[in-house]
Amino acid sequence: MASKASPLSRRQFLKTSALVAAATGLPGWFLEREQAMAASAPKRPGPNDRPGIALVGCGGMGRGDAGNARRFGDIVAVCDVDARQAEGAAKQFSDKGKSPVIYRDFRKLMENQDVHIIVNGTPDHWHTLINILTVNNGRDVYSEKPLTLTIDEGKQLVKAVRKNKTVFQVGSQQRSDRNFRLACELVRNGRLGKLQDMIVGLPTGPREGPFEPIPVPPDLNWDYYVGQAPKMDYVGVRKVTKAGDKENVSYECKCAHVVFRWWYCFSGGQMTDWGAHHNDIAQWANGMELSGPVEVQGKSFVDMIPSGYQTAAEYEVKYKYENGVTMTVSDAQRAPNGVKFIGPNGWIFVTRGQIEASNPELLQEPLPDNATRLYRSDDHMGNFFDCVRTRKAPIAEAEIGHRSITTAHLGNISIRMGGLKLGWNPQKEEFSGEHAKEANKWVAREMRKPYDYSFIA
Repeated sequence: MASKASPLSRRQFLKTSALVAAATGLPGWFLEREQAMAASAPKRPGPNDRPGIALVGCGGMGRGDAGNARRFGDIVAVCDVDARQAEGAAKQFSDKGKSPVIYRDFRKLMENQDVHIIVNGTPDHWHTLINILTVNNGRDVYSEKPLTLTIDEGKQLVKAVRKNKTVFQVGSQQRSDRNFRLACELVRNGRLGKLQDMIVGLPTGPREGPFEPIPVPPDLNWDYYVGQAPKMDYVGVRKVTKAGDKENVSYECKCAHVVFRWWYCFSGGQMTDWGAHHNDIAQWANGMELSGPVEVQGKSFVDMIPSGYQTAAEYEVKYKYENGVTMTVSDAQRAPNGVKFIGPNGWIFVTRGQIEASNPELLQEPLPDNATRLYRSDDHMGNFFDCVRTRKAPIAEAEIGHRSITTAHLGNISIRMGGLKLGWNPQKEEFSGEHAKEANKWVAREMRKPYDYSFIA
């Protein structure tokens, strides 16, 4: 009979952590602390504590999130305005011959009493209505980022979450990555001296077009998909191929599903897509996760093609915070993907799977016992379900997600206003200064009826 394995001795752990440190670039002192904290972490929900989960928005990201959530609960329902996606998700999440219930209207899904949690993987312009209806019905939410289409939507959502005391996690999973947490802890504890500047690199966006109206697939409710956005054609590219004397015509969609984010009516381009991640980390390190910048000025370097994608492809946005820290957000032609923190003592750069510094000692020197420690999570979905059980706030709660994406929205507003320098009051959440009256018109957008707030009343 095999003997029960004993815990690692400190000598064994130090040897192991040295190997892990060499492979990951993380310092041994940080890994040692991680092990101690992991040992005292709350237990995950057990097999008899499996809430019912519904997936709304059955594209690739939504299915990925639902597959992750399935570790802690059961997928009992799926919903999508595209029948093909809903049916594909139902098949994927069938278990022991039982399939999730399929819905085409998320409002009907709310009548299902077996649903306790919503995983929201819809396009950005649908996040807010679905999230507000969900929390108003007392359900907890895991919502994909970027959290909202506009700044005002974020304000309305935060109020609803607070009023209903629901657990709400934004899918900003970099907060649950130890590389990013280490970088933020070091910056917050003055490892670089007083933080001076942050450089955020995002991908360069696509620049394509013009597109033309193409047939709407029979399984897609296009008007419902467009939702609150102004009515628009289903557009794409018509392709003709020849096989002998026969011509075959096919169509490639350029407005829905994965590519929705390149249209301002649905999203905000790379500024809100990757910007939701990296701006969040920058504000966490700067101690501004519940606040924001006081000044913004953005510009686009190339004109977009008429009747093609709208969101800026090549861009740069400069921000200033009340504490004097500046932040520059730009596309990949101007900065590598990630976040670089700069101070008088050097720099620290962090991105997915990598952390480095101008001097290795900036990482290797342990923080003192009385150092500021940030919220620790090593499993973003697991953290959400821990909080569903304990009713504590998750690591990326609604207001944090709102403030992070507000920063991206501010950049897009400045770009769309022709590169004007704009003042912003993060306490009042409104523009200030010379162009305030004009800029405040961009805080909210008119919602096309019937897909406004009355749609979920």
